[in-house]
Order: sequence, then structure tokens, then C-alpha cells
Amino acid sequence: MPEGRVDEADETSWQDYANCLGVDPDLFFPERGASTREAKEVCRGCVVRDDCLEFALANGEKFGIWGGMSERERRRIRRQRALARATPVAVASTGT
Repeated sequence: MPEGRVDEADETSWQDYANCLGVDPDLFFPERGASTREAKEVCRGCVVRDDCLEFALANGEKFGIWGGMSERERRRIRRQRALARATPVAVASTGT
């Protein structure tokens, strides 16, 4: 494997420690308008919650609860991160 490259197995090894391991996956993909409370409760206190969330953000997961967050919540994070990345460039280009 080339240096600096992450093995796919290493990238997802966090899943072995997830609270949701063995839980019915349908719980994390509720029908539109259905409650996400139960799924988010499984995520609460999960030791790999941040890894799960980052995996979903990095892979553009559009459906389901990942890292205790819905797609709408993840979309908000992606927007905030994009703005944060763009802001230093805008400030640098104005000379302030």
C-alpha cells in the first residue's frame, strides 16, 4: 500500500465498537417524517460517534442517522465547514 494511504479496513474499523452493532438497520433509516429519537438514543454515548459522523460527512451519506445526526443536521455541518474554509480566502483577498 502506498505511504500515506489509509487502508479501507482501517477506515471502517471503528464500526466494530459502535453501539448500533447488531441493531436493526431500519431503525437508522426511518420513513420520511418518522421520529429519529430511538436511533439518536442508540448513538448517545457511543464511543465512535464522531468517527461515524465523519465517515458520513466524508462519504456524502444522504440518508439515515449517522453519528447521532440526521441528513439535515449533517448538511448544516457541511455548510458551516465550507464557509469556514472559504472565509480565510475571502479575508486574504481583501487584504484585511
